[in-house]
Amino acid sequence: MNKTQQQRYETLYEQHVNALKRQGKSDSTIDVYSRAVRRVTAFFDRCPDKLSIDDLKTFFSSLVESHSWSTVKVDRNGLQFFYKHILGKKWEWVNIVKPPVVKSLPDILSPDEISRLLNQTKERRYQTYILTVYSMGLRLGEALNLKVGDIDSQSMRIHIRKGKGKKDRFVTLPEMSLQVLRQYWCTHRNPLFVFPAGKNTDEQHHATVHMHRGGVQKSFQAIVRSAGIHKQVSIHTLRHCYGTHLVEVGLNLRAIQTEMGHECPKTTALYTQLTETTQQNTRELIVRMLKRLTLTEED
Repeated sequence: MNKTQQQRYETLYEQHVNALKRQGKSDSTIDVYSRAVRRVTAFFDRCPDKLSIDDLKTFFSSLVESHSWSTVKVDRNGLQFFYKHILGKKWEWVNIVKPPVVKSLPDILSPDEISRLLNQTKERRYQTYILTVYSMGLRLGEALNLKVGDIDSQSMRIHIRKGKGKKDRFVTLPEMSLQVLRQYWCTHRNPLFVFPAGKNTDEQHHATVHMHRGGVQKSFQAIVRSAGIHKQVSIHTLRHCYGTHLVEVGLNLRAIQTEMGHECPKTTALYTQLTETTQQNTRELIVRMLKRLTLTEED
């Protein structure tokens, strides 16, 4: 791009970021939607307001070959927002790229495998973090953002603030988790964060931010490998395990939906497909139902 084009791009990019903020998009959404604009600009080395439909087809054809469908969908949504709210153009994105509908089920860790993860974790901060995520079904960021004041040991609940969709909710605080959280907090005594950043207790005590997402994710994968677990799992898998294991112990789906903050009951119902207990109960109930029938044998 020449200087004029560069200035035009920078102006549009700033408008894009500001529009995302005005619409109350989360920091992560702002990040990935903005990255979509940067990516397409770098691909053609020209301001994106001059791109044609054929240009966009070329860009997405390349993106499909080099990135996951998840990235393709995010870039599609980011550019759609850019065209609609910044350029004021109608972009027929459906005709450009349409990711396939994939209904896959996540891998689930057994309680024994969860125990192996916890016992294999050498650093107390990661052990506490993993237990917190699993025992309350939290999302990665929800656990990282926990403040000391969010923990209510009287009602045995934790206040999750600005979860998905920027919605608050309360989750049940198990006694085991409370004790582990207390023991860990006593090692750093940060006045604000439960999981402060820092390599040692002094840095953690004075930290003004929580642990870094990337560092936690990288450490988690190392722990998974050291525990000898070969399933495809991430920190978010612990949340799926929580929901699945609650189904196994008999908690009703409505209660699980409330604990996990699911907007739609169908999301919670997924966990009935991930547990052997449910499948076994289904078989037992069918057998019991059929036993009520009386078949007359032919002579």
